[in-house]
Amino acid sequence: MLTRRDLARGALGLGAAALTASLRAQGTAWPDRPLRLIIGYPPGGASDTFGRIIAQQMAPRLGQNVVVENRAGGGGVVAAEAVARATDGHTILHVDNGIIGYNPALYARLPYDPDRDLTGVGFIGRFPLFLVVRPDSPVTDFAGFLAATRGRAWTYGTPAVASPHHLAMEYLRRRVSGGFEVTHVPYRGGPAAIQDMLAGNVDCVVIDCATGTPFIRDNRVRAILVMSEGPAPSAPDVPTARALGHDAIAYGWQGLAVPATAPASVLDRLSAELNRAIASEDMQSRFRTLGIESAAMSPAAFADFIRQDNAVWRPLIRELGIRLDS
Repeated sequence: MLTRRDLARGALGLGAAALTASLRAQGTAWPDRPLRLIIGYPPGGASDTFGRIIAQQMAPRLGQNVVVENRAGGGGVVAAEAVARATDGHTILHVDNGIIGYNPALYARLPYDPDRDLTGVGFIGRFPLFLVVRPDSPVTDFAGFLAATRGRAWTYGTPAVASPHHLAMEYLRRRVSGGFEVTHVPYRGGPAAIQDMLAGNVDCVVIDCATGTPFIRDNRVRAILVMSEGPAPSAPDVPTARALGHDAIAYGWQGLAVPATAPASVLDRLSAELNRAIASEDMQSRFRTLGIESAAMSPAAFADFIRQDNAVWRPLIRELGIRLDS
């Protein structure tokens, strides 16, 4: 992902300069018309939910509506391509681990290059990932889970192939001495995976805090491990993998990005308004309820965060041989 320093050096040729000149020629302050926030997933999921809340929070201060468009397809590829090619100066992309991190390793060819065609605006939040079983399961902790999986291959559900949840479990397998045997069963979303586990069709599920917290709080599932750095805010009694001696840290996360041709002034304005939106009591209240971890990040800090994340997950995807275009 390019930083603003790269843009200043002309890493994208005349693209940024041309767009800046076009905006100045309009003789009006940016933004001078409604903005579009493109979300690469269908309505109703965590990406759509938080994307819409962010749009509502940012719109009044920007002085323009922020219109949300869902462009589902290809794990966010359709949405990312649309934004990477946008030249109107008013198009934003909701991004996550997959769109800006995993996809170059999952596809032999992409119609966009997230490292060159997009630049990060900032961070929305990260979502701790839990390993859960049915409340009546004889497995009550991770040691019991390991013993059970070494007796037979367990099945585990996740919201999708190559989701953060799927990759987190595969990462955990590699961080546990001696490993363990599990078979992946992908679903169309986290709620479907949870419901199928409760029906007895899979043994366990890896679920994010946005979907899993209500089930954990109501004791409808039993959380036996969380892969966050420290205790999860929404379930502080659930042990972390690290505390149990397995150095496996994994999250789902969300942020915003724009075309890499966006002028620095636009990037600065969007970054400031995103951070104000995240800091609002409405957003923080929602985050506290669900256990989502947030932090204000500048575009440069967000770029560093993404680079560090990619250094872990892209090699793992290639090692696993997961491909979505084969």
